[in-house]
Amino acid sequence: MKENSLTADKDFLSKLLHVTLPISFQNLMLASVAAADALMLGHLSQSSMSAVSLATQIQFVLNMFIFSIVGVEAILGAQYWGKKDYEALNKIFCISIKLSTGISFLFFLACMFIPRYLMLIFTNQEDLIEVGAEYLRIAGWSYLLSGISQCYLSMMKVSDHPGRTALISSCTVIVNIVLNAVFIFGLFGLPVMDAKGAALATLISRVFELMWAVGNSYRKDYIHPKIKYLFSSAKELFIDFIMVLWPVVGAALFWGIGFTSYNAFMGHLGADATAANSVAAVVRDLLCCFCNGLSTAAGIIIGNELGAGNLEKGKLYGQKILKIGLIASAVIVVIMLALSPVVTHSVKLSKEASRLLFGMMIINSIYMFGRSLNSILINGVFDCGGDTLFDMYSLATCMWGLAVPLAALGTFVFHWPILIVYACTCIDEVGKIPWVLHHFRKYKWVQDLTR
Repeated sequence: MKENSLTADKDFLSKLLHVTLPISFQNLMLASVAAADALMLGHLSQSSMSAVSLATQIQFVLNMFIFSIVGVEAILGAQYWGKKDYEALNKIFCISIKLSTGISFLFFLACMFIPRYLMLIFTNQEDLIEVGAEYLRIAGWSYLLSGISQCYLSMMKVSDHPGRTALISSCTVIVNIVLNAVFIFGLFGLPVMDAKGAALATLISRVFELMWAVGNSYRKDYIHPKIKYLFSSAKELFIDFIMVLWPVVGAALFWGIGFTSYNAFMGHLGADATAANSVAAVVRDLLCCFCNGLSTAAGIIIGNELGAGNLEKGKLYGQKILKIGLIASAVIVVIMLALSPVVTHSVKLSKEASRLLFGMMIINSIYMFGRSLNSILINGVFDCGGDTLFDMYSLATCMWGLAVPLAALGTFVFHWPILIVYACTCIDEVGKIPWVLHHFRKYKWVQDLTR
């Protein structure tokens, strides 16, 4: 049996499953909140579902920054955990908390004082703007909390507690979904709150999540931030953090603003296109959960080996991850195709919106192979060794040099059919597969980032 065959290293497979499964489940539970919002609000009215879908794009943009910060926390944290330098690990934890709190506060202010202008970015339909602005005024309070809790959950993953991370996130999701039903539909004698109910449920669940995460960090064998590091600077580690962070943020901005632009294009193509895109996005995000979990697990496991100085072993693990990623991506394509007719007939949409949804699902089946494989290799394997520049370059070229201009021209200049415009928004992930595979073989990602 070859040394790098998938079954040759049982310890590797055991560690991979130990991290992948709970994180994938956590991602699935988080994505199910958006699915629950869409189903519950869609049951009341198509406009409420569309308005909240557009409003949550603000949180999507915030999450670009938050996930960039906690992503670097995981990249450096995994290497220092592998090196067993727990003092440096705590300093990295505190750096991520301070950065996340600062950026979350800015988004909170925007949602409180200019929610209407935020909605105008995505749609010009007055009914959607009004509902979305009301949602943001309440949900904005949750943005103050989510960044901090994500730092705690990321540190649990890095320090070999992925199961506890999944438990906290899953229970938070359950609380959110239950409260969604109570507030949206006015159960137990409460008034029907519609979109505002979804926002209130989000806020309460975030309070629950943060309290549990902070309390849990003080248990034995867990890491909690030391006060002295929260109010002091670790200059060298901060420089390391920023050096890894800036290309991650750049990539997140390219990707996130690009995706936000896609939703804006759909918003300008009408209510049916917006509704269909909202449902397709939920299904797509649900199916991405396993590959996102695999990506995170790959980064942690390979990062542990690189931080410990085992560069050849980290390289071998990367080769195994590539094979697993190809298989997982192919399976997701099959699942997306099988779900297409089921999802189309399960959601209450207009006849035209249902037609568009089916077409979007078919297009997504091709797109998902590229997105899944690229996520595993770029966000998992490449990032774990600090090779974060490639993601930014590939997005600048494939998304902003190809997909966004084509979709914009199709929407505002040539007035192409909606499904053609939608296909343009999906072309980037498929187009960059050969480039990603070529870059993998250069092995620039095999680096020890620790001091």
